[in-house]
Amino acid sequence: MTSIYREDTTFEKEDFAQGALPAGEYENCTFADCDFSNADLGGVKFFECEFTGCNLSLAKLTGTSFRDVRFKDCKMLGLRFEDCNEFGLSFGFDNCALDHSSFYQTKIKQTVFKKSQLRETDFTGADLTGAVFENCDLRRAAFAGTIIEKADFRTALNYSIDPDNNRLKKARFAMPGVAGLLDKYDILID
Repeated sequence: MTSIYREDTTFEKEDFAQGALPAGEYENCTFADCDFSNADLGGVKFFECEFTGCNLSLAKLTGTSFRDVRFKDCKMLGLRFEDCNEFGLSFGFDNCALDHSSFYQTKIKQTVFKKSQLRETDFTGADLTGAVFENCDLRRAAFAGTIIEKADFRTALNYSIDPDNNRLKKARFAMPGVAGLLDKYDILID
């Protein structure tokens, strides 16, 4: 299979769910209102790209590279980020729906999640050092053996994190949300 290289290209309203995105490298490209749902993005490399208003739900990410990639207003349900190429893995999310996705054992330090839904998302064993969860809904998200040192949960909602089963040193929480650190005790807080 031939590999292509695209730079500074804009893809608008493309349907990659039907016709696959050609394998290769995409650098500084913009994807606007494109459909990648159920697409196989295995081995595709995205460097400094931006996805806006795209649907990537259930896309296959085996060996996919995301380096300095931004996702804004995207639907990204059920993605398995642990299948990505871990070398240089870095991205940010703004107003995205990431429900039922998995970051199992990924090293994604300093990742910024803004105004995003992360319901039932798996962060088990992930390194989220310095990550920011700004106005994010973390209902039923899984944190177990997760490194969340210096992470910022001050405006996050609905999280439940067991301090005995995660590394929390210097993580930041706001007073109303602290109850999410006590869920395992099944106590009532007024």
